Amino acid sequence: MNTLHSIAQLRAALARARQENKRIGLVPTMGNLHEGHIALVAKALQRTDYVVVSIFVNPLQFGANEDLDSYPRTLAEDQRKLLDAGAHMVFAPNVSEMYPEGMDGHTLISVPVVSEGLCGASRPGHFNGVSTVVGKLLNIVQPDLAVFGEKDFQQLAVIRKMAHDLCLPAQIMGAPIVRAEDGLALSSRNGYLSEEQRRIAPHLHQTLQQIQQQLESGRRDFPAIIEEARLALVEAGFQPDYLDLREAETLQPVAADTQDVVILAAAFLGTTRLIDNLRVSLA
Repeated sequence: MNTLHSIAQLRAALARARQENKRIGLVPTMGNLHEGHIALVAKALQRTDYVVVSIFVNPLQFGANEDLDSYPRTLAEDQRKLLDAGAHMVFAPNVSEMYPEGMDGHTLISVPVVSEGLCGASRPGHFNGVSTVVGKLLNIVQPDLAVFGEKDFQQLAVIRKMAHDLCLPAQIMGAPIVRAEDGLALSSRNGYLSEEQRRIAPHLHQTLQQIQQQLESGRRDFPAIIEEARLALVEAGFQPDYLDLREAETLQPVAADTQDVVILAAAFLGTTRLIDNLRVSLA
């Protein structure tokens, strides 16, 4: 497994792989890898012959008061995990390689509608940064397949819409959330939690499961369901950012005839922001 830091080197290596008729997979990450990331790599390996994992903490998607400076950079440990996982290439550019003329004035990709509300409301500009860097990575690598985690449900929807609208040839594939034994969705930011906060954190998923149970039992007073669940999160020690029901494919508000619903939540424990989601069929 090679680790390359320049776009030119990566493109040269991929040209050789293509000459051998290898199908290329891409797994974009920000590093500090956990089993959720490794599951993405495994999914890419099942469907392609040559898997590139990018590791880049993208400043363009962090807000002014977010954790860009403190976000863990663990390249050596990440390389060991990816070698064990069977990845073929790590692309680990620095900021000047990705934004050689700086970020001020850089072309941005904006995906309307699906990026609005939820995390888009809480983190203004975040999805412009995500779609721009993912668009760049898709152009740099030109993979046949790119795999993203479903934990970032809105992000995956934004990337799928971008790829569709811009006629990008890569297939965009989601991979299921990987959870700890107590149900907490794995996240690089879980490491910020104190011991007490880590004990509380699984209540976020449990709350979504409770909403799921009520919906599956036939309850349809959606605003009341959400408000009860929000209060339960507050009682458990969370500061909810949002908790909502959306149509799963479009992320539009649910209607009386909606059949495929996703429950989406973001909540703070102390300064750590956790997100989770759960799909429910109302058919």
